[in-house]
Amino acid sequence: MSVTVRHAHGERIPIDDGGLLLFGDAFASDGAQLMESLLVDVRWTRHRLQLFGKRIDAPRLSAWHAEPGCNYRYSGLDLEPEPLDRALCAMRERIERLTGQVFNSVLLNLYRDGQDSMSWHSDDEPELGPAPVIASLSLGATRHFRLRRRGQTRTTLSLDLEGGSLLLMEAPLQQHWQHCIPKTRRQTGPRINLTWRQILPHSSSPVSLTRMGQ
Repeated sequence: MSVTVRHAHGERIPIDDGGLLLFGDAFASDGAQLMESLLVDVRWTRHRLQLFGKRIDAPRLSAWHAEPGCNYRYSGLDLEPEPLDRALCAMRERIERLTGQVFNSVLLNLYRDGQDSMSWHSDDEPELGPAPVIASLSLGATRHFRLRRRGQTRTTLSLDLEGGSLLLMEAPLQQHWQHCIPKTRRQTGPRINLTWRQILPHSSSPVSLTRMGQ
């Protein structure tokens, strides 16, 4: 794939049918401090997922934080949100200013070491709407992020996501591509990934309705 194009506020990574914008040092100055706080303050859970008709323990720890009414359903789970605390709200404001997008929810994943992983998938659940935009913040250890075309088995693009980097996945990427975080045999420390999303508003979630109009 062709080389990255640099912009004043990020690096445009060429990809068909969607967009990738990488802010390599978005949280470089305070990423370590943020990660230390999240490790302590977040209630991390190892969920049991349903994949291909089987129940398995997720190879990572997770948490779901969002505005009221923003439930999230995937892989047999129906997650009710924990509230967005002051630190997460401040993080969201920074990301929204940087990207020009609006978010009301965040899925946090803790990869404890190189054996924790995320399998091939697209973020295309109905709650995200027909054209989701995802802002993915990495804290801690660098991990490989791979993308492939839907229906294909070969990796098309691989990025090293460093601690403090922010990757914006623009529509219609999720309709045409899958991504994953593979296991690695390298000695690697913990990594937290926060994927900020916009859940479609529900009648029970007036805050989400308000932010959708911003």
